[in-house]
Amino acid sequence: MTTAAEMLRGGIIAAGDGTRLRADGHRASKPMAPVGGRPLIEHTLDRFRAAGIRRVTVIINEGSDDCRRWLGGHGQDFDLDVIVRTTPSSYASFQLVAARLAHSPALITTVDSILPVDDFRHFVRSAAGFPSDAVVLGLTGHVDDDNPLWATLDVSDGRILRLGGDGGSHVTAGLYWLPAHRIAKPATGFARLRDYLKWLVDGGHKVYGVVLPLVFDIDRARDVEAAELAGFGQHENAGE
Repeated sequence: MTTAAEMLRGGIIAAGDGTRLRADGHRASKPMAPVGGRPLIEHTLDRFRAAGIRRVTVIINEGSDDCRRWLGGHGQDFDLDVIVRTTPSSYASFQLVAARLAHSPALITTVDSILPVDDFRHFVRSAAGFPSDAVVLGLTGHVDDDNPLWATLDVSDGRILRLGGDGGSHVTAGLYWLPAHRIAKPATGFARLRDYLKWLVDGGHKVYGVVLPLVFDIDRARDVEAAELAGFGQHENAGE
């Protein structure tokens, strides 16, 4: 019998250029930035592996040859679909990955989100319990982003009432569950992924949130240090 995890397909947005990490002295491409001695892309694949998701699309930019080579040597147990393209925005990257995952429920995550594997599995289980036509976002009360996307959550049913603004009950955490039957996107594009997500909520589409206790957004060297101090980066956090 095919399990829900085996039916679910995964996506990783890893096309960012890591400008702030490079400014702090990191020389590798962003998906190869190490946390606890292991690159971000390895942590992300560990979470998919632990959740039983083996069909994964990854987008990296044209300057991430180190990541492309790493994937060639370390992703053999996945059915990997690697897109090498420099995109103009996070929204463009998201749409490219989402298009490759059409006609199936999909879980897309940003490569720079660090969270415990057990919390990732909790997100998968919880998202699967919402209506089959819903979009589900990972949320957290741990705010460490320079420019967080605030969310106001209806705690009675988990529906997101508002995205954006100067405050809310939580912030988004870089995890996006998409239903098999996708919401038609408008003819005009968006400059940022957050603008598309806000459009979904403002338009009355079913968008729900799953609250996760601790998610780090890795944009700067200080974020790497904070994640490592919190105990992230070791193999035991990968559920191995």
